[in-house]
Amino acid sequence: MPIKWILHWQPNAGTTVNSQILAEVSQCAEGINGIKEGRWKATISFYRAMTREQANANEFPRDFLGISLAEQPGKYYLVLKGQRLVVEAESSIQMIMEKLQSYKTRVALNFEGNQYQLGDFQLRVGKVAPMQSESLRGIVMEMEYLPISSWEKSHQIMGEFFDLWQEALSKRSLPGHFVHIEPNFSEFGLSDQYTSQHTAVQYASIMAQMIATAQSVQPVRN
Repeated sequence: MPIKWILHWQPNAGTTVNSQILAEVSQCAEGINGIKEGRWKATISFYRAMTREQANANEFPRDFLGISLAEQPGKYYLVLKGQRLVVEAESSIQMIMEKLQSYKTRVALNFEGNQYQLGDFQLRVGKVAPMQSESLRGIVMEMEYLPISSWEKSHQIMGEFFDLWQEALSKRSLPGHFVHIEPNFSEFGLSDQYTSQHTAVQYASIMAQMIATAQSVQPVRN
């Protein structure tokens, strides 16, 4: 499947994300001749074990992320960061977990926005908001290159496109920039050939970065 980079918006010190920044980023995608192709959405849920007995708690993961992707509607991805494990399951696993009451959803976040076509590239720019809320918690971007599925072979062309994008965005003088931090896919047993499991691991990494960013700006808010 096509290679994909997932990036998150890093606000400048003393600033936070807002809807105006999201609008400017979307306008920038159109300004570099991106053709709007509709909407996209992904959902991440934080699961926490409901086990009461300490013995059992040591045998099973205490928490993990569950991820649904628009391009794989029948699948659900579980990322266990502590165990360095990513699992692809049928989407019905969510209903099974709910009935078993072994894990409880602590937080669920929607990633949603617009999709743009730029030749062989696709850009998906969107907001991060809690489910059933419009409160903006972050901005993400999926950058996809359709002809290549090898992670290693894609680095140069993805990097060049990202540089062009950053240059176009810099002209708008926004208080922040997009950051790309590459996860170590081999830790999760993933090969060079890109799959939806790579996407799930990237989303898990993005969440960790966004949490760290929120914690770092908290003193400024206070």
